[in-house]
Amino acid sequence: MSAPDSHPGVLRGILQDDQILLAEGRTLPLAQARLLPAVSPTKIVCVGRNYAEHAKELGNAVPTEPLIFMKPPSSLNGHLGAVVYPKISQLVSFEGEVGIIIGRRARRIKQEEADAYIAGYTIVNDMTARDLQKKDGQWTRGKGFDTFCPVGPCWVPREEIDFQSLRVTTRVNGEVKQDAPVTDMIFSVGAILQFVTEFMTLEPGDLIATGTPPGVGPVQPGDVIQVEVPGLGILENSIVAE
Repeated sequence: MSAPDSHPGVLRGILQDDQILLAEGRTLPLAQARLLPAVSPTKIVCVGRNYAEHAKELGNAVPTEPLIFMKPPSSLNGHLGAVVYPKISQLVSFEGEVGIIIGRRARRIKQEEADAYIAGYTIVNDMTARDLQKKDGQWTRGKGFDTFCPVGPCWVPREEIDFQSLRVTTRVNGEVKQDAPVTDMIFSVGAILQFVTEFMTLEPGDLIATGTPPGVGPVQPGDVIQVEVPGLGILENSIVAE
């Protein structure tokens, strides 16, 4: 997070109710802080079409193995940060998801070992320029714009979360658009980490976005998106024109 003017620079803290606990017993009211992205990954690895109903709503086949793509770290955005609607797109969509934060270097791990490599969980909004994604035939440009990966508001240690109990709810201007349990995921967290680490080394702090449930749709400048996952909080972002 970033502190207000009276505390220049970047500080790390623990969110407790409406207070941020800082070093040496200091506290900072949450309302006075600007939260930066909850992670600083070397890479952002995403799983596409990991909910069968989401694949179907876009007219795509349900994958038989994890469908992996990446977003650049330059796309990171924080809680209450503005998502910039790019001039070259006419169809920008939201995608609420649960994010996995890697805790230690992972290479060729087995899915039953996955928990030992997870530091915690957060919320991700995988913003997508859907028209460019379809036009390009691959997803880098449509998914990779600056501000297109809001993460937060914080991250919660793995030991404090029952992952199987989580549920993703996304609202646009207060209207529920997505609402599904993570148990609807096609590929489990363990299966995802095993698949990814067969070809890629994951480093501490890397972010894995586990896929979005059905209900994705377009947004316009002025809209406010809230992705809520009980136990992880509410990630809120507004859309602004470029």
